[in-house]
Amino acid sequence: MQRLANFDVSRQFVGKWSKVAAQTMFGIICAASMVGLRTLYDLWAPTSGPFAMIYPTVLLATLYGHWRAGVAAFCVSFAWAWYFVLPAPQSFLFTEATDPARVLLNGVCAIIVIIFAEAFRRAAHSTMDTIREEADRRLTLLADLEHRTKNNFALVASMLEIQKRRIPHAELHGPLDDAVGRVRTFADAYSGLAMEQGKEKDVAIGPYLDMMLTRLERAALPQNVRLFREIDDIKLSRETAVAIGLYLNEAVSNAAKYAFPDNRAGTLAVYFHCRDGKWRLTIEDDGVGEEALSQTPGGLGSKLLSAFAQQAGATHHAGPVLNGFRTEMRVADEALA
Repeated sequence: MQRLANFDVSRQFVGKWSKVAAQTMFGIICAASMVGLRTLYDLWAPTSGPFAMIYPTVLLATLYGHWRAGVAAFCVSFAWAWYFVLPAPQSFLFTEATDPARVLLNGVCAIIVIIFAEAFRRAAHSTMDTIREEADRRLTLLADLEHRTKNNFALVASMLEIQKRRIPHAELHGPLDDAVGRVRTFADAYSGLAMEQGKEKDVAIGPYLDMMLTRLERAALPQNVRLFREIDDIKLSRETAVAIGLYLNEAVSNAAKYAFPDNRAGTLAVYFHCRDGKWRLTIEDDGVGEEALSQTPGGLGSKLLSAFAQQAGATHHAGPVLNGFRTEMRVADEALA
């Protein structure tokens, strides 16, 4: 229905006269369609309501082809009905004294329909243009905000790096390095979003997560750990996509840090599955399993994962499995069971 409301037969034409020709031709086609329907109707009830079908014809022609199409449809259909339907058929002569007034009244009414239909069309298109401009403005502001957010995170990370160099106590460098890494993770999530999706309102999750996993594979995973991915491509809101990206980054970083100690080889698998509008993100490794959980009981990483899941409107679950450790964020259990 929305596409039908925005339909305009002359929109694809550039030149003024080509638009005029398209609109006029559309009006003639509408009138010809009315003539065909009227001819079929006359087989059942000839000469009844000679001008009745003119009103919907000029209405549709005007709404989708501008006033020129309405006028063209009016002229053709009105002249045809007068000549072929109104008694006496195949003549512009009147057989009754009331016929001239009736023809004049029908003509005036049809013109009124054209005037109001054109006014409504212009108002509707003006409103749609205003809505589109406002939407484009909001998307531009959102993209600018995301760009500034990314830059601010990068600035904070740089300041933490400078502060770390000024601290002589080496035991304090580790927590600062963790803080810098997490801040850079936030910056990467917004940077990747802008790079992959531009100013689109919704985000295609497939390319976005693929890009983030490629970065993580290069930067965080040791060479002895193989990364496997299986990602369904759906579109989600930008806010949800950022939360998923941050969750993925944190979970993969934790697995790389704790699941494969002492150069242990293994596999890290990432699954993003969607069914019936519900989705689930799973990060699973075949590392040391429960030992990894003992490394960070109730730590900041777990709290961040819960916060990211809450931002995405999902729930966070983590724990050891038979052959390793699983971290999972899901919207609904029953939809993906």
